[in-house]
Amino acid sequence: MRNRYLDLLRFLAIVRVVVYHVTGWASLTLLFPAMSVMFALAGSLMAASLHRFGPTAVGRRLRRLLPSLWVVAAIFVPAMLLTGLPLTPKVLLWLFPIADPPANYWGALALSPMWYLRDYLWFVLASPIALWLFRRYPLPTLLAPYCLLLAIEFGVYPNPPGVLREFGLYFGAWLLGFAHQAGMLRRLTNRVLVPTVLALAAFGGAWILSHPGPRGYDLNDNPLGNALWSAAFILVVLGRAPSSAEWVDRNAVFGRAVTVLNRRALTVYLWHMAFVVALTPLVDVVGWSHQDLLGLAIRVVLVFLLVGVVTALFGWVEDVAAQRPPELLPGGRPPEVPAANRHTESRRAAASDRPVEPGAMALPGQRDPATEPREDLVSGQRGRGGEFTGA
Repeated sequence: MRNRYLDLLRFLAIVRVVVYHVTGWASLTLLFPAMSVMFALAGSLMAASLHRFGPTAVGRRLRRLLPSLWVVAAIFVPAMLLTGLPLTPKVLLWLFPIADPPANYWGALALSPMWYLRDYLWFVLASPIALWLFRRYPLPTLLAPYCLLLAIEFGVYPNPPGVLREFGLYFGAWLLGFAHQAGMLRRLTNRVLVPTVLALAAFGGAWILSHPGPRGYDLNDNPLGNALWSAAFILVVLGRAPSSAEWVDRNAVFGRAVTVLNRRALTVYLWHMAFVVALTPLVDVVGWSHQDLLGLAIRVVLVFLLVGVVTALFGWVEDVAAQRPPELLPGGRPPEVPAANRHTESRRAAASDRPVEPGAMALPGQRDPATEPREDLVSGQRGRGGEFTGA
């Protein structure tokens, strides 16, 4: 069974990202630090994939990630070349964005979410070594990105390469995903979890309040506050996650929406900003300013409608990349499993539910895994279902 609670988290994260880019409301970043949550869920999936497939999980993950990017590049790169982008070898970075691929003036705005794929790619490539270290030295490995960020923010390590700054900011969330997949977060006792969450939220919140950025209290302008506040949030939503959330599917429409957005998360993420940029001058002409709630609501609806159109056109690429039958609208009736195969599938699912070396990764304050229920696996790590962050 898929863990619908984790599907719900990803659904909320994607919706929050789109709404934030339309409205620009800084408070949304504090209420739901979506990017860190997405990195944590992706890290959990990556750990599960490495446990099941070994180093080949890196190639499997890239296979899921890159085809949707190539579709975007096939459309936007020629358009940018025709409007002033120089044709240089760096254009090849659109095939494998190990660094920021080049863009012209409008492409840099429309394709600004590319930074997430760049960081995601680096984190995937680093994960085999990171997981090896995490299994042997869990706490030092988990703290390392936050220590790196502290050294950068306090000037101990001035002018670091951009990729190291991103590791300091978001790789800690990725490693918290490792801890979630191993069951470590659920086994933390309240006497450890609650003070840790309060301390992280207090220090992160104080840093945010004392260091406002150009957009006010926006986490995107405050790397250290972002990392600490997001870590506290992740510890709560994953550390005390319910084992299931069947209520998500009690309303058929909402349940289908959660499924569709999970299966098309990468398409929605890659395309939505282009429509935000394209609509802004058009709706400004009509007079729908950012101070007009009705105008903002109309902007959000229009962006989701346009994203829905492009998702219908190109979303099937995510199915092909995941080796699923292409679907126009995911989440329909699942195919029947032959009776002779049901027993085999149930045994495989049971085997895949085993946590990864829990004894070797126990932290102080954790409950005994022998007496506690197992951490449910992250949705998408079994079989070929799931979202773009799946193996």
